[in-house]
Order: sequence, then C-alpha cells, then structure tokens
Amino acid sequence: MISLTDSQKIGMGLTGFGVFFLFFGMILFFDKALLAIGNILFVVGLAFVIGLERTFRFFFQKHKMKATSFFLGGVFVVLIGWPIIGVVLEIYGFFLLFRGFFPVVVGFIRRIPVLGSILNLPFINAYVDKVGESNTMV
Repeated sequence: MISLTDSQKIGMGLTGFGVFFLFFGMILFFDKALLAIGNILFVVGLAFVIGLERTFRFFFQKHKMKATSFFLGGVFVVLIGWPIIGVVLEIYGFFLLFRGFFPVVVGFIRRIPVLGSILNLPFINAYVDKVGESNTMV
C-alpha cells in the first residue's frame, strides 16, 4: 500500500472533485461555471499531489510547451466564457501532455479481468494496440 501525505490526500480529493465538475459541466451542455471550477480544482489538485515544483517542471518542459500552451490556453478560454472551444483545446493539450502515460494505463487495464477481455476483442484490439504503443518519453 502506498502511504500518502496529508497534502497528497487533499490533492487527490481536489483532483477528483475537479474531474467530477468537468464531467458534470460537459453533461450540462458545457456549463461555464462548472467547467471553470473543475479546471481550477484539477490543476490545484495536481499541484497538491505532486508538489508545486514538480508540477511546474512537468508542464514547462521544452518538449511539452505546445501541449502546455493548448491545455492552459483551453483553461483560460473556458474561464473567459467560451466553454466548447476551451474544452476542445484542453482535451487536445491533455492528450499531448499525457500521451507517454497511455501505454502504462493500457497495460494496467489489460490485467483487469473483465476490462482486459474487452480490450482483447478483435475490433478493439487493433485500436488499443495503436494507443498503447508510444515512442515518446514521459
């Protein structure tokens, strides 16, 4: 079992609430207020989980500047009141930022009994293999 500090526990809660508000904001036809709250909670929660310095280093690496600009630009666009455009920018930036983690996630999901069986279905397997292979470093 992994032991978490109190600030990491708070960060997990903030990140979870951020994801919830983002999801709920999209379900309610891109509600500006819920998406803005979700964005703020997600970014603050991430900073609590991994620390301010590591968060800053993660987002502002030279090879991730394009992804960071799309992600944080999307957050800014949502905050100024254009939620659909902002969410599209955020999703693109999110996938660029975290694409190095996708092979790890796919490998983990393949070991889960029911989900692993679903991922091994013929028409899903080719797509998951494409997502699971990555030439970029985290």
